[in-house]
Amino acid sequence: MPIGFLRSLTARHRNPVSNRRLARVLCFVAGAANAGGFLAVQQYTSHMSGIVSAIADDLVLQRYGLVVHGIGALASFLAGAGTTAILVNWARRTRLRSEYAIPLLVEATLLLCFGLLGSHLNDMDWLFVPATVMLLCFMMGLQNALITKLSNAEIRTTHVTGMVTDIGIELGKLFYWNAAVRPNSRPVMADRHKLRLLTVLVGMFLVGGIVGAQAFSTLGYAATLPLAALLLIVSHHPGCRRSADTIAAARPPRRFRAPRATLGRAGQVTPWAGNAPFRRHRRSLPYPPRRSARGPDSAARIRDRRRMSGTGRTVRRRCAAAL
Repeated sequence: MPIGFLRSLTARHRNPVSNRRLARVLCFVAGAANAGGFLAVQQYTSHMSGIVSAIADDLVLQRYGLVVHGIGALASFLAGAGTTAILVNWARRTRLRSEYAIPLLVEATLLLCFGLLGSHLNDMDWLFVPATVMLLCFMMGLQNALITKLSNAEIRTTHVTGMVTDIGIELGKLFYWNAAVRPNSRPVMADRHKLRLLTVLVGMFLVGGIVGAQAFSTLGYAATLPLAALLLIVSHHPGCRRSADTIAAARPPRRFRAPRATLGRAGQVTPWAGNAPFRRHRRSLPYPPRRSARGPDSAARIRDRRRMSGTGRTVRRRCAAAL
């Protein structure tokens, strides 16, 4: 695959095309992991609605051991989604080249761990089977939160129920008859682009499930190696290193203080040199010099002088207004 295509999958700056490409890859991986996990532990780990329903059934039937297993699977899915949020936000704060490569690297590592745990399922099934279920649920939560976060909750990879629901809504809009339309009302139009995208994603999940089930039946737990390799290829570009531009942008900006201004004798604004604080200076105040002779307007001059030279608040207001 070309490097530009790989860089667009997990790049920091997103666009609808790169989101669709990454969603197709992740749907294929999710379908393969879900089908292979069912053949391994006889339980689907991508949909939480079935797990919550199983918890309710086991509570009614007083099978408390299975209740604990179901709660552990649900908590693992939540932990995976929270881990994605933490990793993506940390990458944004540190200005990495890719904000979404690290969760994919974690998922690839967990797929390898699933392949290693699978070889010990028959030895201690009471320990490794629940651990495998929790591991797969963590991976599904990790992946679903990743595609949800980068697409602003527009695309899901493991939530096939929601995608099928949206397909049904768009099909209903597509076959709606707009013959009797009122003059001021808009006709019902289907989003064909969204319909096409959701259909492709459901198809990729189905293809991934078929390939994963066939590979697991043929190769066993070694079938996780191609999936992990695919995630590593997708996530290794553009990498997690920081460029010189991002390092310079991550530095805190220098504090800049605008030069202050004062009013001259004639009322013109003159900038105050440097970052020195404001100083009240009698010669910069806009009032006439003191006179010895008292005239009819001496009281007004004295009042103005007292107001201007008292606390300096009026001068600050005039400086701010002049700026």
